[in-house]
Amino acid sequence: MSSNFLSSIPRNILWTLGILALLIGLGLARLKFDSRPSGESTPLPLVTVLAVRASELDDTVTFTGAIAAREEAALSAEGEGGRVAGMFAEVGDRVRAGALLARIDTSFVAPQVAVLEASLEESRANAAVAEADYRRAQAVAVSGALSVQEIERRGAASVASAAKVKVVGAQLSEARERLRRTEIRAPFDGIILSRSAEVGQLAGPGGAPLFRIGRAGAVEMRGNIAEKDLPRLSVGQTARVRVTGVAAAFEGRVRLIGAVIDPVSRLGSVRIDLKAHPDLRPGAFARGEVDTGARRAVVLPQTAVMSDATGSFVMTVGADDKVLRRPVTASGMRTEGVVITAGLTDGERVIVTAAPYLREGEQVRVAP
Repeated sequence: MSSNFLSSIPRNILWTLGILALLIGLGLARLKFDSRPSGESTPLPLVTVLAVRASELDDTVTFTGAIAAREEAALSAEGEGGRVAGMFAEVGDRVRAGALLARIDTSFVAPQVAVLEASLEESRANAAVAEADYRRAQAVAVSGALSVQEIERRGAASVASAAKVKVVGAQLSEARERLRRTEIRAPFDGIILSRSAEVGQLAGPGGAPLFRIGRAGAVEMRGNIAEKDLPRLSVGQTARVRVTGVAAAFEGRVRLIGAVIDPVSRLGSVRIDLKAHPDLRPGAFARGEVDTGARRAVVLPQTAVMSDATGSFVMTVGADDKVLRRPVTASGMRTEGVVITAGLTDGERVIVTAAPYLREGEQVRVAP
């Protein structure tokens, strides 16, 4: 019966009734929304703040680097070079001054030495004969048995023979020096840091070093330090050095501060003198710390400090609970957080978290 009733109503009237019902529903929904309290429509962001207060902090400069031998020497083949005939040292070996480390093939130089030794003996014999002839000529010069010219000739022959001995002797010394240079020996007591030579390898004066040796008993840390920290260091300051895998710190002193700063990395160099220890191996990664006194500063959590193209900054909450941006000067890291030396005053409320999501001037609520 109801279907017959709806079918009897004209279609245009049904459309009109549907539109009226939709408009009535939208109006009721808007009325309900407008009746909500204004505070519930846009809740303010809730932030956690930290009231800062400066305190006396131990001023510590930190840097990284590596352990190295204080004095190193690169050993290469001298003279003409040749093939490596024997190796007598390995990396890590402790050697004495003059110890044989490697030998270059001597098949070309050794025969020359032998030939010159024989030539020297011959020259000495000839010189002795010429000297004897000249003395005999001088002995009979009064009797007139020999002419003056013959006596002078024998004297010149004696002088020439003596000169020949000197020439061959010099050539022999040169050959022996070339033979000596076929042996690579340690210049001082030390430890072999690296070895790049193998038996059969060609070695020459222009090639890579065959060995690197560090003087025994002298090690140091070679570190890279930020440009802003260099003025706080001075030669003689006490330093602590830690290496990977060793719990204890090694005491040392600042020995050298670099005179230049790298224009690309903006880092300077520092060298820490250390006492020899089995755990201080050249090449080991190291961290250094130097105490430079005390200063007043603020320490903030890392989450509170941000940076952009203009530098480091933090977000604070003013007296009217609005967000303010404060540029600050960060001068290092500690286990507690970032050290701030300028830009904040005691009592300012710094937003600890969520600062990257807030805008300057935005109204916020402060968590108790």
